[in-house]
Amino acid sequence: MLPDTHALGLDPGRLGTALTAACRAPSLHNSQPWRFRVGPDVIELWADPERVLPAADPEGREQRMACGAALLTLRLALRGFGVRPTVTVLPDRARPDLIAEVRRGGERPPSPEELRLLAAVPRRHTNRRPFADAAVTAGELTALQRAALDEGAWLHVVDDPTERVQVAELAVAAHRAQLADPAFVAELKRWTAVTAGRGDGVPATAGGPLPQPPARWVLRDFGDSSVATATFEERPAVVVLTSHLSGRAAEVGAGQALQKVLLTATADGLAASFLSQLVELPGPRERLRRLVRGAQLPQAVLRIGRGFPVPATPRRPLAEVVGPAVASTGA
Repeated sequence: MLPDTHALGLDPGRLGTALTAACRAPSLHNSQPWRFRVGPDVIELWADPERVLPAADPEGREQRMACGAALLTLRLALRGFGVRPTVTVLPDRARPDLIAEVRRGGERPPSPEELRLLAAVPRRHTNRRPFADAAVTAGELTALQRAALDEGAWLHVVDDPTERVQVAELAVAAHRAQLADPAFVAELKRWTAVTAGRGDGVPATAGGPLPQPPARWVLRDFGDSSVATATFEERPAVVVLTSHLSGRAAEVGAGQALQKVLLTATADGLAASFLSQLVELPGPRERLRRLVRGAQLPQAVLRIGRGFPVPATPRRPLAEVVGPAVASTGA
């Protein structure tokens, strides 16, 4: 479709660049659970029901967050071309998989900060490997909190020593509970250490080594056979992203906030990976909410530090994720 497609005043080349950037967003096990449908006056973002991971994400919350991350990246890419996007989240109750409609709301040059974050998009990779021991500074953490606030979310820094011990213990317990679930283990195997040439999933080269016992934070084995075990840093920065509201729209918004935090970290020279087991099981997620004194349930937990370069995970070609809009009624 793309070779002859125009949308929001963008020619096919610029449109392809914007959608390629959006598809660089993070997702659970790099499942890339989105589709874009494009018309002259609208870009529709859809959740792909065939790409829900039912064992880890039975309610589709992480899928909606991934779509939110793609939406934030699309917004940035459009701003890079001077387009001011107007976004309607969950515009049609009859079509719950329609996450957002993006239309052209005028023109405005991008800000220096928008260009800085846009430049970080191709450099942002989930870093599952050990970080250096150098601490993340208070100023850097404040910048990440500001990024979350910009998108209507809050980033709680787990810095109290007692709280850190409790969150670490909770992460280990949640990890063990997931490994006791045969459906979860089978799903994890399907999406990690994937074969070369596959356009999704986490290849072994991007998976990182198996943590050496007694690991406290990095626990999942993504199957890098080149390194049997490794010792991870003792004190990464650990942050919990929480939303002020609950529900599907809040999950899409949390995904946008998450991506802005990740891009800010990348632009500032930091690396990040996910501690997803803490928010994938109802019991640990509720206990984490109480630990961080959140009004709503946590949406994501990140480990942040100073990492070394890691390979990118693959992405599906645009031809697999882009199609014509279901309906384009104009701006």
